[in-house]
Amino acid sequence: MRPGHTVAVFGAYGHTGRFVVAELLERGFVPVLSGRDAEKLGELAAAHPGLETRTASVDDPVSLDRALAGAAAVINCAGPFSTTAAPVIEAALRAGIPYVDVAAEIEANADTFAHFTERARAAGTVVVPAMAFYGGLGDLLVTAAMDDWTSADEAHIAYGLSSWHPTTGTRVAGAAVHARRNGRRVRHRNGQLEYHQDDLPTLDWPFPDPMGTRSVIGEFTMADVVTVPSHLSIPEVRTYMTAEAAGDIAAPDTPSPTAVDERGRSDQTFVIDVVVRSGDTERRATAGGQDIYAVTAPLAVEAVHRVLDGRARKLGVVSAGELFDATDFLDALAPHITWTVKP
Repeated sequence: MRPGHTVAVFGAYGHTGRFVVAELLERGFVPVLSGRDAEKLGELAAAHPGLETRTASVDDPVSLDRALAGAAAVINCAGPFSTTAAPVIEAALRAGIPYVDVAAEIEANADTFAHFTERARAAGTVVVPAMAFYGGLGDLLVTAAMDDWTSADEAHIAYGLSSWHPTTGTRVAGAAVHARRNGRRVRHRNGQLEYHQDDLPTLDWPFPDPMGTRSVIGEFTMADVVTVPSHLSIPEVRTYMTAEAAGDIAAPDTPSPTAVDERGRSDQTFVIDVVVRSGDTERRATAGGQDIYAVTAPLAVEAVHRVLDGRARKLGVVSAGELFDATDFLDALAPHITWTVKP
């Protein structure tokens, strides 16, 4: 990477976007602040003197082209991604630059793979969806746990969150997903997504210490059911959420995250515990850290860094575990996360 690479951040003034901007600056990139609200862009720019702002809207392709002009890459932090992903990807393809987003929306990520894989490959560029806590980090951990396996029977990804105080963006995206599903739930079985209205089971999950065994909601399905099967032969991919965190996100009066340190992180802690099974053999990988929104920033920025310096393994729409060396990528996330793998 050459110092000073310009990276456009769409949705820069959102909760996660601010973390991404800070991470880019810390690592020597030059963020271009973009989004539809000029006033909010101005407020963010006031906190980072010298950064350029470019107002843009997903229903105005010309404005998106201006926002990405001269940028080496774009990171889309603006949800709901069912609305924003396709227009910003289109703009990135016109500009011939890599696109990374932080989408946790299952259908939006599936749409990105379905509609842009061949076009991105033909354009000679890379599109990386779900490069975030949900979707990206789980995919990297599953890939690292798989190691030399070419297939597995099952992958289980358990999210141990101490709490989940959703941002406004999370609420808006959740409402869009709920409307799209018409009250149905989604899960990954027999190698494909399926919609259902079954009650979700509750079970105990043996998280590593100090969290220990916790009650989790089974089939609390997250974006890993798109990213993991996109490149790994695993017909059953299931995700789980600690019951307390599931209750937080379901409650309409749960407040937004509150900063407790100089980086703006909340006091939320997390453990992701991954188990892959082939026959009678299991492999496990675990990661822990603080604040799921804050940790998304080093994930997205590390992805951009690696694409720009030539460490991406292929072109097209590609998930993190396939595009990068998963073990090396996870090691590079220190000190933001700690992680281990048990073969």
